[in-house]
Parts: sequence; C-alpha cells; structure tokens
Amino acid sequence: QLRQLFGSAVPAFPPKFYLAMTKSMTDERRLQLEQYLQNVTLDSNITSSEVFIGFFRKLQQDTFKIPTQRAFLDVYLADGSNIRLDILTSDTAERILEVASSKVGLPRELIKYFSLFFFQDDGDGALSVVKKVADFELPYVSLQSMKELHCKLGIRKWYMDPSLDILLMDCRASLNLLYMQAVQEVKKNWVKPTEGQMQELELLQKNVNKAKFLELIQKMQFYGYVRLDPCICDYPEEGCSADIYLGNNEINCCIKLPTKQTKEVSFKINRLRSWQVTFLGAAKDGEDDTLELRFEYNDSGTWQWIILYTKQAFLLSSCLKKMISEQMMKAAKEGQEM
Repeated sequence: QLRQLFGSAVPAFPPKFYLAMTKSMTDERRLQLEQYLQNVTLDSNITSSEVFIGFFRKLQQDTFKIPTQRAFLDVYLADGSNIRLDILTSDTAERILEVASSKVGLPRELIKYFSLFFFQDDGDGALSVVKKVADFELPYVSLQSMKELHCKLGIRKWYMDPSLDILLMDCRASLNLLYMQAVQEVKKNWVKPTEGQMQELELLQKNVNKAKFLELIQKMQFYGYVRLDPCICDYPEEGCSADIYLGNNEINCCIKLPTKQTKEVSFKINRLRSWQVTFLGAAKDGEDDTLELRFEYNDSGTWQWIILYTKQAFLLSSCLKKMISEQMMKAAKEGQEM
C-alpha cells in the first residue's frame, strides 16, 4: 500500500528478506518507516493530494470500523462554549474547520491562522493540548478512538509569532477567538503577568475591551507560547522533570534537578539542527503511549542530542516546524523589502 501511494521512495524487499531479519533489523526497519511517514506528512503537496487523503481516510475508517454516515460533532471554543456541526463521519479536519469557521463568521482568508486541536480540560485548572489535528485526519473517527482520554475537539489560533495578532484584530470574529483564548490561558496559568498587569487585565476584561486586553497581554511572559504538560528530560542529566513552553523561537524549559533546585533553560530554534519523534512502546492500561522527541542542539559549539519524553511529542514537533516556517517567511519578506 505504501509503494502504491508513494512510489519507489519506499523500498520493496522480497518475502525471504523479512524472514531473515533479526529483531534489531526489524526494529530498525520499523523506525525508518516511522521517520519516513513523519517526513511525508511535512510535504503539503503530498498531504493535499486526493490519493493521500483517500488512502488515509479509508485507513482510519477501516481501522476503527466506522462507516461513512451523518453524525453530529461538537467543536469547542476557548470560553467553553461549543458549536454543534452536522457532518459526515468521513469529513476531514480541513472540511470541519471550514464549516466551524463559517459558523462563527470567520472570513475564508483568515482560516489559515487557526486550526483544530484535541485537548483535555479536566476542570481542576489544568489545560492540556494533546495534539494538532492534521488536515487529512478524520476528527470524528479520531475522537472515537480516543474515548479513554476524554478529549474534546477545539479551535485555537495556529501561529507562534504573537506579532501576527495584528493581522486579525480588525475582524470581529477573529478578535473574539483571540480574546477567548487569551483569557483562557491567563486563567489556566499559561501566561505569567505581574500582579500589576493582572489587575489591568481584570479591569479590561470587566469592561470587555478586547483589543486593549490583547495589546496588553502581548507584553507578558509566555504570551503566544504553547505549554506542554510536565515531562521528563535528560538535560542537564537523566531523569529531570521539566515544564516546557514553546514560542518566540525557543523551547523554554523550567527544569527540576534531582537536588530539588530549578534551572531555566532556553533552547533557541536557530541553534537546533534536526529533531525526530520516536514511538517507544504501546501503553499499558490507563497509561499514555511512550513517545520521545529528541533534538540536535548546538550548545557552546558542541552538537548534542537532548531528549524529551512526552505524550505531546507530535504537538511539540508541529510547533517546532511552525516556528521555523514563520522564521523563513519573515526572512523572505524582509529580503524582498530590502
């Protein structure tokens, strides 16, 4: 199936080859296929093709035995309200985002600044964004397969550069979406205002001054960042726990050392050479799948691999790719202006 979809880029081996493979060879082959499929999904020419979408639509429906039929799907906004959509179970995320955006009055040309995400909001103050939904993914099917996680489907902004807010401030619908998300992230402790800034925000929120609220919050620590759940890392030594924020062209880690001391480290995107996500093993009952993201980083002239063990490895990877693409677009625009 892979060769039919992607052609000769996927090597074909005779059946005897597989019989002769050792366990280490099998593991290496699996890892190579994982990396290949991850790289394939980075190519928009492939992921937007009808062949690719048709292949993965059938794969998702067949895997979870969900036929194409009409159904209702709830899409949540950051203030906790939801939009109920009448959809087909085979509708892709791209299609569902278009329909949901139309419902909230978001113009077509601004849809590209938003995306669908799976998230958990357990009501105790914590907000966990599980992953960004791929355009070719079937959200209805994915939600059925994630029932144990109690996930919801929601709309969130999808850019890592806070200065892009200005492009959305003149539209009432996009302003509302940005404001709701900003209020939510203050409430969930993603953004770190000072005591004085918090008082100003509360006053602006009380007066429903959304534009001024957003202008003020842009000056605060971690605004525009994506916060990951606490995870384990191997820096500066094995077994450290870390709180991770992604944004402003950095991976910001507040690391708890075995000595109980904390250390804040900023890994700059322009010193990162490559990264990869690896699936380490299936989860036991009640546990998350074991994933790691490792990135190659230039620390004082020396390249080293740094590993983060997190169930949000794919979300982290998406954020890194987004930050780099925004950097490249900004550099290209500045070059044209010069």
